[in-house]
Amino acid sequence: MDTSDIENLPKPQIVAAVRSDSALTRARNMRPFEHLERLMRRFSPAERLLLYLLSILLGLSVVGLLVSVNSAISTEVPARGGSFVEGETGSARFINPILAISDPDEDLSQLIYSGLMRALPNGTYVPDLAESYSVSPDGTTYTFTLRENLTFHDGAPVSSADVLYTVALAQNPDIKSSQRADWEGVEVSAPDASTVIFTLPHAYAPFIEDTTLGILPQHLWQNVQSDSFPFSPLNTHPIGTGPYKVAQVKTDAAGAPIRYDLVPFDNFALHGGYLSRVSFAFYPNQEALVRAFASGQVDAVAGVTPSVLEKFVREDTSVLVTPLPRVFGIFFNQNHNAVLADASVRQALEEALDKQGIVNEALHSYGSVLNSPIPPGVLGSAKPAIVLPTGGNTAHGSSTTSFSTDAAIATLKKAGWSVASSTGIWTKNIPKSGTTPASKQEVSFKLATANEPELVTTANLVAEQWRAIGIDVDVQVYPISDFNNTVLRPRNYDAILFGEVVSRSGDLFAFWHSSQRNDPGLNLSLYANSKADALLSKARTSSSKEERDDLYSQFIEIVQKDRPAIFLYSPDFIYIVPTKIRDIQLGALSSAAERFLNIYQWYSDTERVWEFFAADTSSADPSIHQ
Repeated sequence: MDTSDIENLPKPQIVAAVRSDSALTRARNMRPFEHLERLMRRFSPAERLLLYLLSILLGLSVVGLLVSVNSAISTEVPARGGSFVEGETGSARFINPILAISDPDEDLSQLIYSGLMRALPNGTYVPDLAESYSVSPDGTTYTFTLRENLTFHDGAPVSSADVLYTVALAQNPDIKSSQRADWEGVEVSAPDASTVIFTLPHAYAPFIEDTTLGILPQHLWQNVQSDSFPFSPLNTHPIGTGPYKVAQVKTDAAGAPIRYDLVPFDNFALHGGYLSRVSFAFYPNQEALVRAFASGQVDAVAGVTPSVLEKFVREDTSVLVTPLPRVFGIFFNQNHNAVLADASVRQALEEALDKQGIVNEALHSYGSVLNSPIPPGVLGSAKPAIVLPTGGNTAHGSSTTSFSTDAAIATLKKAGWSVASSTGIWTKNIPKSGTTPASKQEVSFKLATANEPELVTTANLVAEQWRAIGIDVDVQVYPISDFNNTVLRPRNYDAILFGEVVSRSGDLFAFWHSSQRNDPGLNLSLYANSKADALLSKARTSSSKEERDDLYSQFIEIVQKDRPAIFLYSPDFIYIVPTKIRDIQLGALSSAAERFLNIYQWYSDTERVWEFFAADTSSADPSIHQ
């Protein structure tokens, strides 16, 4: 009501209007909670206390309801944060997928570099730098398409030229790369910046494993000559495309790296990289490493030997155990000692061995008994790692096998062998044959091995069990360099105790095909069987895993019947890790460095997000869907 309205009203109405405006003004000026305060003054002390308690209870109920609703519609997901330090003996010299030879070299290369494809702990492969790939019907042409917007750690773009450059280095004999054998005969071309085509001389199903080779940045390496390639500073200050990049390198007085600190690379193709820092510290020997672990300077140690496992025990660490695809056995050179050409002798030699007892003593039970050339985790699905309680547990479940000295003795007797009363050794009279005079043959031979503690222990245990039934065995132990040059490569042995590293693809061609009997082949038994050759050749060309597994099963039956070797055990890989680190996945490891295959998924910190956003985040990781 304005002034003109009031002036036109009769006097009584003017008074009423003024009073009404005054009441309205007082109401507007009243404090917001004045009514509530007046009401509270009417309550007794007991009533006010009850009201306060009910209000607090209501508030807590609302908060609890909100928390429950949030928990129901949200989920816990990894978050950026956390770190750990892994200790190793030795030092890194060639952090380069072309040159890496030592464990530190391979470990760091696994984190810093990535390839067109990436192996997963479960034995499968997913595109990494590649977005997709296709294989021609005849299995000889592989075409890869690179992802968009890929960069190296220094921000430079990744293109097909980098792939061609890396493969050319691997194929270059002057570089002397350990990867060269995988790329011999492979032709590579790049029709454009995002396409790479590999042409193989013949179908080779395991080739997809070769494409996990880490890619080098051509723009940094292209001016480095072959003769100076091993000496480039880029070998110790690497730039790659992997999930982690180098943040800091600490060196000793001589300039040798003693610690690497790595941080996540945000443009990693498969995303992830949750741990804020992953560090590697190097020590001159195991004693120094043990002291560093005991003092808390080191959180993780890989490849721990069972005999020293008790030295790596802390309440904040766990022991992970997973099979290594290694085949340790005794390989017979039947051409070098005629007695080993007798099938009954080879059968008796195996029947007399307590393989489980050897695993228990030589490996402290950290291994699996083998009765075939296929290690655990290669055929079929890879077994998950066993998590042992702090301090380990030597009775964690090795497979067992039966043995019988009585059966071994019966086998020898049936074949015409008898124990000489003068020597206690099994002998046999060999009748005259043509121009060959009659002779007496003894079950006597030499067993050679390298001077490695577990191998020496195993050789002595084997010899002890054989001697117990009258078999004459001379154990010969060689330094590793002499062993390789004077025994292994020239095939200068009666029998040899050694280990074979089987790739995750399970390709056994190099170990058992007759074409691989001589160096650099790895057919240590000089085994030749036409049916076995045919199965091995067919298995490496088949693109069907089911078919390959079936072919290898048939091959195993043939080898077990022929007994060209005695398969003893496959050791376990022991990894000490902090309990705070989660989602560590270990399958059967072709190399110790493969423990980092899913390092980009490891985490220690978490956060809660609504499930809708969590699903959207996980879909960005192709490894979840393939």
